[in-house]
Amino acid sequence: MKDYEAIAKDLFKEGYNCSQAVLLAFAEECGLDEKTAAAVASSFGGGMGRLREVCGTVSGMFLAAGILYGYTEPKDYEGKKEHYARIQELAHTFKEKNGSIICRELLGLKDASLSPVPEKRTDEYYKKRPCMELAGCAAGILSEYMKTHPLSSK
Repeated sequence: MKDYEAIAKDLFKEGYNCSQAVLLAFAEECGLDEKTAAAVASSFGGGMGRLREVCGTVSGMFLAAGILYGYTEPKDYEGKKEHYARIQELAHTFKEKNGSIICRELLGLKDASLSPVPEKRTDEYYKKRPCMELAGCAAGILSEYMKTHPLSSK
């Protein structure tokens, strides 16, 4: 099996946002080309458009989980229930490992940033931000989930 954790970290280091890094790590398994995966996840970086809400790495993990395991029929209440339970399990695992699933809390910020301007990716940025490690963590959580929950053909 691929080292999704390392792949997500490398993608973040390349300059992809936190959500993109996680979804792109699973793009092949999700049947997505790189451009589509990057575009789909682009809105979720910085805790949803830099609003510092739900961590982008968690959103990327949820996007991949939805593609891999999600339900597609609007009246599939059992499928919806199962998938929501799955998402809550993934969120719980992330929160257990990191203390929160909220971007601003993970970054130690008091308030959300209203600036849409992303920070430049410098050596100092990587030293003060846990985002690369969080991307690896989210990818690792989904990877472990996949080992114990094999994909069924839809």
